Amino acid sequence: MCRLKSALHYEEFLISIFFGLLSALTWGAADFSGGLASRHSSAYGVVIGGQATGLALLLALVNFTGEPLPSLAIWLWGGAAGLCGGVGLSILYRALADGRMSVAAPVSALSAAILPVLVGAWTEGLPKLWTLPGFALALAAIWLISRGEDGAAIRLKELVLPLAAGLTFGLFFVFMHQASRVSVLWPIVASRLTSITSLLVYDLVKKQPWRPKRALWPLVALSGVLDIGGNSFYILAGQIGRMDVAAVLGSLYPGSTVALARLVLRERILRMQAIGIALAFAAIVLIAL
Repeated sequence: MCRLKSALHYEEFLISIFFGLLSALTWGAADFSGGLASRHSSAYGVVIGGQATGLALLLALVNFTGEPLPSLAIWLWGGAAGLCGGVGLSILYRALADGRMSVAAPVSALSAAILPVLVGAWTEGLPKLWTLPGFALALAAIWLISRGEDGAAIRLKELVLPLAAGLTFGLFFVFMHQASRVSVLWPIVASRLTSITSLLVYDLVKKQPWRPKRALWPLVALSGVLDIGGNSFYILAGQIGRMDVAAVLGSLYPGSTVALARLVLRERILRMQAIGIALAFAAIVLIAL
């Protein structure tokens, strides 16, 4: 009986890893689609349009699945997650515009992954022995995949905005996990409503045009649908397994973006990025042990 329970527990753990990896793949594909659209339109407009498309899909799915309305607490946790996600995107885009992308992207991804690890260790206890070095390899992989081979010295002021963005993304991971204890779709609905509202208010204050060009809407819509997929897979990974494992694996999304850029745009994968991808595979093996 004990062996059967242990086998079932390990099977659930592997399923959670699978969902965590799916969240990374779909989030990375969403960033790739949104990035392509942002080359010819306002980045904020792409985010708002994508999230609005995702919200419409979510409402249709909720109606189809009949998932019951959640409690007020879940709405509040989901709304807090959406607010953090919207603010984080705003800070990150500012960091990408004012500084080097090769610094902003990996620093924000790393700090986003670290916070759920600390919270998970506090609330759920330390993970298995081999999971900790797996986390370390995953964080190194995120840095190498995102940063490439830009060897210029990093100035302290370049880290402020990316660290702030990563902190808000880390809070998104934590708050979304709290919101999705018993539901999958409604917490994302609450998150989207708050995120869209906060971004629209920001754009109104800045008085910037945000509507994407009509020709770009297929890419915008695709990014929104894929982002919903990433959120859903992250929630399922956290429900079945541990939040910290789900967040670290989900934070490997830059690998998916880089791979799609290589396949679709024929961009060259740099040597450091290839090392990062290899470290990511090693991290997945260690986490799964």
